[in-house]
Parts: sequence; C-alpha cells; structure tokens
Amino acid sequence: MELNLSNKLFVVTGATSGFGKAIAESLVKENAHVIINARREENLMAFQNLYPKNVEVLAGDITTDATISKLIRLIDDRQLSGIVINAGGPPAKSFINTEIQDWDKAYESILRWKVKLTKELLPLFEKHNYGRIIYIESASVKQPIENLVLSNSLRLAVVGFVKTLSQEIGEKGINLNIIAPGYHATPAMDRLFDNKSLLLGISTAEARGEFEKEILSGKMGNPEDLASLATWLLSDYSRYITGQTISVDGGLIKSVFS
Repeated sequence: MELNLSNKLFVVTGATSGFGKAIAESLVKENAHVIINARREENLMAFQNLYPKNVEVLAGDITTDATISKLIRLIDDRQLSGIVINAGGPPAKSFINTEIQDWDKAYESILRWKVKLTKELLPLFEKHNYGRIIYIESASVKQPIENLVLSNSLRLAVVGFVKTLSQEIGEKGINLNIIAPGYHATPAMDRLFDNKSLLLGISTAEARGEFEKEILSGKMGNPEDLASLATWLLSDYSRYITGQTISVDGGLIKSVFS
C-alpha cells in the first residue's frame, strides 16, 4: 500500500535501537523526512549517514525539558505530520523492592515528559488541523508483567491521559494512539532476561525461554512488524482511529479486549 508519506515531516524518539529504529527506517523507506532523537549522538549520526537526504538528528535526553525545547525549535515553522513518542522504562522491580524514590523517578521517566512534550506539540498540530501521535508503551497496560510494578502502574496513567485527550481534540484532525508491544527482540527485553535469570538462578538463555513459553507463536516478535503498524497509523489512512491502545503481542495477552 502506498502510504503517501513522501516528504512529510515526522519525529521519532528513541530512534537508534529497538522499536524507534525500526519505525524510523520504515518511514524513510516511504520517503518521509524524519527527525530522529536519542541520547548518543554517534549512533544518530551513523543512522543519518545511511539516509542523509531524509534524516535530521537531535541528540539529547527527550525526557528533559531542555531537549523538548530544542526539538520544538528544530521543527520551527515547518508542518509536522506526526511523532512517535518512545523511550525506555524504569528498572524491573517487585513492589516490595521499591522505594518511594523509585516511584518518583518512574513518574519522571514514563509520564511527565510525555505530558510536557504533548503540550508543546499540540499548537503545532492545531495550526494545520492535522497530526498523528503514537505512544509506544507496553502490553503491561492490559496484562501486568511480573516484576515490573513501576511500568505496570505508570504506563496505565499514560493510557488514561491519551484516551482523555483524544476525546478533547478529536474534532481537530489530531489522532492519538498507543501501541502496546508484547515480547519483542529488543534491548529492553535483554534487561528482563538478565533480571529473571538472577531471580531464578538460571541462564539468560533459559530465562528467554521462560518468556517465550508465554507467547502463542513461541518466539519473540520482530520490531519491524510493529513498525509496519506504526507507519500506517502515522498515515492519512488512520484518520478514523484515535484514542486506541493496540496490542502487538503474538497472543500474549489473554483478555477478550486485548
């Protein structure tokens, strides 16, 4: 399907690995113009060198106000068609092993910056009565994941704010949706394998196997599969979809409304 994204401007945060990288590559293949963001400039430059005509670089921690301000200045008066809001999550912990400071940090790393960034971007989208915003969260918003109490809790707050905002601005041509990935072959999963191997006293390979037992297909997902959905949601074809939390999980979530 031709998605008609040629020369349209998008932003992808967390763009040098995992889902962010896969989505940025998918957009470039559609000849879109992409501002990619991550903390390590050398990784961003390596990506840009592959697609010099289609990619701009913004190095910095997008969870900070300073980097958010830099992004808004970089976009300037250009029409922004969409953004993928994506970053890593808090450490894997059980509730008993958390301190109140862990919850404060989780609020900062999961919720606060997304609210701040969304507030800064809305006027840009409202100016053109058009916009596509995608939040990459986790299947934990529909089915809690063991030893991820911080993520399980705070990501639900993102779902609440996105759903509410989608109702407030739906008539303005701005669509907001959440993708809730299950277990995919990304660096984030490597950290979960390490944590589970320590908890159970097993190898990381055995820990990976324990996760894969929960998936109907029996294996980790491919970030490129999620990227194809995200790219479609960033296109005009998704005009009738907003306020949704869409699972990409290989059958991991057992709820009827998954």
